[in-house]
Amino acid sequence: MNSSLPWLVLLAPLLSAALITVFTRRSKKLSGFLSCAAVLASFTGACVIFARRDASAVALNWIDFSGIFTVPFGFVLDNLSRMMLVLVSGIGALIHIYSLGYMRDDEGKSRYFAALSLFMFAMFGIVLANNFVMLFIFWELVGFTSYVLIGHWFERDAAADAANKAFITNRIGDFGFMLGILMVWMSTGSIVFADITPRLSILASHPAFLTITALLIFCGAVGKSAQFPLHVWLPDAMEGPTPISALIHAATMVAAGVYMLVRVGFIIQASHTALLVIAWIGTITALMSALVATQQNDIKRILAYSTLSQLGYMVMAIGLSSNNAAIYHLFTHAFFKALLFLAAGSVIVALHHEQDIWEMGGLSRNLSITFVTFLIGALALMGCPPFSGFFSKDAILALAYEHNMSIFVVALGTALLTAFYITRLLVVVFLGHPRSHAARISRESPFVMLGPLIVLALFVIVGGSASFTRRFVVIPQEMGFFESVPLLAMSALVLGAGLAIASYKGHGSETFDLDLLRRRFYFDEFYRWLIDWTQELLARISAFFDRWIIDAGAVRGASGGTWGIGSLLRLLQVGNLQAYSFLFGLGIVALIYFAVFR
Repeated sequence: MNSSLPWLVLLAPLLSAALITVFTRRSKKLSGFLSCAAVLASFTGACVIFARRDASAVALNWIDFSGIFTVPFGFVLDNLSRMMLVLVSGIGALIHIYSLGYMRDDEGKSRYFAALSLFMFAMFGIVLANNFVMLFIFWELVGFTSYVLIGHWFERDAAADAANKAFITNRIGDFGFMLGILMVWMSTGSIVFADITPRLSILASHPAFLTITALLIFCGAVGKSAQFPLHVWLPDAMEGPTPISALIHAATMVAAGVYMLVRVGFIIQASHTALLVIAWIGTITALMSALVATQQNDIKRILAYSTLSQLGYMVMAIGLSSNNAAIYHLFTHAFFKALLFLAAGSVIVALHHEQDIWEMGGLSRNLSITFVTFLIGALALMGCPPFSGFFSKDAILALAYEHNMSIFVVALGTALLTAFYITRLLVVVFLGHPRSHAARISRESPFVMLGPLIVLALFVIVGGSASFTRRFVVIPQEMGFFESVPLLAMSALVLGAGLAIASYKGHGSETFDLDLLRRRFYFDEFYRWLIDWTQELLARISAFFDRWIIDAGAVRGASGGTWGIGSLLRLLQVGNLQAYSFLFGLGIVALIYFAVFR
């Protein structure tokens, strides 16, 4: 029985997606029921695997090219994968239930739940994969299903463009990831994690090759976890339904990059140069995203940039050689970020899908449960004790304090900005007076949406308890909590929150107007310019060559010559019997002439 549990966790969502697509596409309620039942079955199986810790699964011989290249379809069931299974399936189940309320009137509800189930199948595959090829295939499937879910409302140009942007940007990172996998296979002769570890000395004997390999593998995480400079897709992914935003930003897609780096940490940790690059990429992403979040007006985009910033913290921790600190923050962040997005969805539904924070205000009166749960998530995000985010973020700050003071200073400044932008959101959205008619008449969401908020809020609160958290992750105690670090972190929190309250309380419009931050450091404009002068320029040159050289010259020249000859021959086809008789006689004369005189 134990050997079948991993297969149950993996295949239940796939079966659900198939049934919805083939049989229940026209029944919205049944589609939602099947999808929820499947993810709850996966969650139950994940809990049993986590509790008993003796589950196993037989690896299948999937690909075998005469022993030269062998790929098994096998599972890895260690503490890391067990924790991720519970986390992904648990938060996924809550988001599925929440979706029953949020998407209840959507015309594409069945399509939504089919894609949602397929997404869960792909994410479970990433968590369970015991080799690079299996991981990469499920990695790409997550990319495809996220494309479908982000573009769920494809009739809107913004949603279709956001889906394309996410898909194409991730392919850039995945190309590097694929090259890294090939380099690992070339040097070690295997793509199975357990087989690569004892052969790592082969890679380590060539430091430059090892560094390039590690950084190419990191490219996959740069795309999937939206790190600088491939971060531009994640904020635009907010065009999808809010439950999808919560799913992508909490414990699944963007967390997959961090999970992958930890899973192959034996390669990453072997290169000090790669670690330094990774640490600074995470640091830059954390600071840059926090700065941009201070000037955004869309409630979901603020949270999206918050996710970018927190992912930067996790990548920073990996670069500072602590996978434990990264996973610790991944674990706590999954709960409070899912809570924040789902609470934001409750606000959006109450305001008839209004997302501009300056059209809100005073919502704490009418949406009291949503406000309290959002407040809990916000306090955890800014690192306020005793909520879970305080402990995991302080662990990373202490790590930076010990290993790299420059990174620590930037990380501490990012913590201040985090407190500023999330307090700004709280003040503008929930306090003061309503700024629109929809805000004045708003009312609380149905319980099918509030229930998941309450459950997540409880986990955010108890997640601060070490006795609870130690059951799932290894708390990075080895680095210690330096006395000055929590004090400095609390000072940054108070300063950032106080500045936001002083700046926005009682104000009906933006206090600061920083175009550079509002326009997101002009990254989109820069990429647009870059594409115009590379890909588009090449496309225009190719089009000119095709039209005026190939088409007008070779193709039209040949066709024109053929047409001219045909026109000449048509002069002979006059349709007149007398003319044909004359030509026939002329031909006979010509034959006699040549026969006689030759």
